[in-house]
Parts: sequence; C-alpha cells; structure tokens
Amino acid sequence: MEEKILVTGCAGFIGFHVCKQLIKKGLFVIGLDNLNNYYDISLKRARLKEIENFSKNNIKGEFLFIKADLKDEKILKNISKVHLPKKVIHLAAQAGVRHSIENPRAYINSNLVGFGNVLEFCKDNQVDHLIYASSSSIYGGNKKIPFSEKDFVDYPVSLYAATKKSNELMAHSYSHLFKLPSTGIRLFTVYGPWGRPDMAPMIFTKSILSSKPIKIFNNGEMFRDFTYIDDVSEAILKLLHLPPKYLNDDKNLNSSELPELTPHRIINIGSSNPINLLEFIDILESEINIKAIRVFEKMQLGDVKKTYADTSYIEDLINYKPNTSLKNGIREFVKWYKNFYKLFS
Repeated sequence: MEEKILVTGCAGFIGFHVCKQLIKKGLFVIGLDNLNNYYDISLKRARLKEIENFSKNNIKGEFLFIKADLKDEKILKNISKVHLPKKVIHLAAQAGVRHSIENPRAYINSNLVGFGNVLEFCKDNQVDHLIYASSSSIYGGNKKIPFSEKDFVDYPVSLYAATKKSNELMAHSYSHLFKLPSTGIRLFTVYGPWGRPDMAPMIFTKSILSSKPIKIFNNGEMFRDFTYIDDVSEAILKLLHLPPKYLNDDKNLNSSELPELTPHRIINIGSSNPINLLEFIDILESEINIKAIRVFEKMQLGDVKKTYADTSYIEDLINYKPNTSLKNGIREFVKWYKNFYKLFS
C-alpha cells in the first residue's frame, strides 16, 4: 500500500513542485488548496492540471486534489475519516510581506487559524512527521549575518513574519505537549519555473518583456539569498523521512532544556550566497536579451535589506548542497516563462 502524504497549498509554487516529486517517488499525495485569488487563479489551475497529468503518466504515485480552506476544521476531520496520511507537508499560507500591511485579516485567518487546525489534525491522527513552511522574513532586520537558526528573532518587521514566528511557537508547543515530530523550514527567496507572480523574477520579467519600467527599492542596495526550487524540493523530501526524535520523558525538566528534548526543529533552507539585486537584474536581462528600464525608489515598509542563510545545520543533517547556480536557475525560469505565457496569453 502506498504511503499517503498530505500536502497543503498543493497549487502553490512550492507545493506544486513538492507534489510532483512525491508522486515520482511512488507516494499517494492528497493535495489541499483553497485556490484563492491572491494572485492569478489560472496559474494555480494550470499547476494543478500539470500535477494531475504527471500523476496519470506515472505508474507508481497517485494524486487526489481536494479544494478546501484550512480555516474550516471540518475539512481536515473529513479527510481523516477516509484517508490517514502519516506525514504532512504544510505549505498553505497567505504569502507576501507587503500584502500583510494591506490585508492583515487574511494572514490571521490562514496563517494562524489555518495552521492551528493543521496542528490539531496532526495531533488527533498521530502523524509521524509534520513539515511546515516558515520564512526567512522571521529574521527581520537582524544585523548579524549569516542568519542562524539560533539567532534571536523576537522582533518581526511585518505581520507576515510575525505569523510565521507564531507558527514556530505553536508547533513547538504541540511537539512538547503531544510528542508531535515537526520541522519548521525557514525558506530563503525561492525562485524558478511556475513561480509566484508577486515575486521579483516574475514581476521583472513581465515588465522587461513589455518594455515597462521595473522598480528597484533602496536604490538597489538589496541582497537576497536566492534558492532554486529544485534544491528546495530535494531538501524537503530528504527531511520528510527524517523526523526529529523525542529524547526524554522527564516531566521535571526546566524550560531552558526543552528545545533540545522536544521533537521540534527549525531549519534554514537557502543557498548561503546573497546576491545583490542589481546583479540579479543583470543576469535576468542577459537571459531575456532585453535591457530593463530601471527606476530606483526608497526602501519599502516591512522589507529588509539583506537575507543570508547559515546552512551548516542542514548540511550536517542531510548533506544538503544546493547545486543550481543563479544563472542556470534564471535561465530555466525564463525558458518556462516564455513557453507558459505563449500558451496561456
């Protein structure tokens, strides 16, 4: 019998790629997504169609899609009556730092209420391992670089980051109280084919190809630890079958000992190679073969100047070494973009 994996946010950028890799490995994937209109629904539907076609052509794995909003706890309860996934990859969330300033309620509903329901589902069904998406946004304006999982991160600079920090605390409490093995992954600027339209690669590419100016914030003094989607998917799949262990049942432990003894961990997934935004644009121009019209603007509210992942923990744990250069990753993205929007324009 195939192992069943629940993937929330299956029609999202990362969820799409993770689902395909799980199916390829011969697993039964139950994919949940609410298909909201935060960005172009047709892109989400195209991802779903691609997963379904991939599943039909794969002799080993299976895919079942359920349209559902995680705010509705009944949905997850109904799933547990029919399917008993023993592992959960929770990637559904209201994304975007800037949008959280304009629409805070969406972040509270999805990232807090929705995540609470996922934790309850995992607890009630004694899930073997929960992997959930956190974010590099948690590090906020930290001056110490590279960003380590051990850094102090109690001062988020956006509501989005605050909800992700809350997710880590909520997951830790469930891990401690109910011995739920869980792994929070702090993702660093994931890019690649099938990416999100609200992120720089898509925004810049669309503008360059239509001869419209691109906005470059903080006068270009921005650095991002760009991480290619295939490297991220590979890391998630390796971590999935390596849950953290509950090391001690001693109920008399003091609070300072809990992080080491609770089956919960936080892991950075990044390239550990921050790239200046202007260099990123140079590479993008080269691959598109069109010069961008550059407009320089001041720093945006809630944004940070630099992200830089310390990946020593994940390197030791699963021998993680992202092997996609930014140039090759952008080349694959541009190739996909031109093909996709030629077909769907």
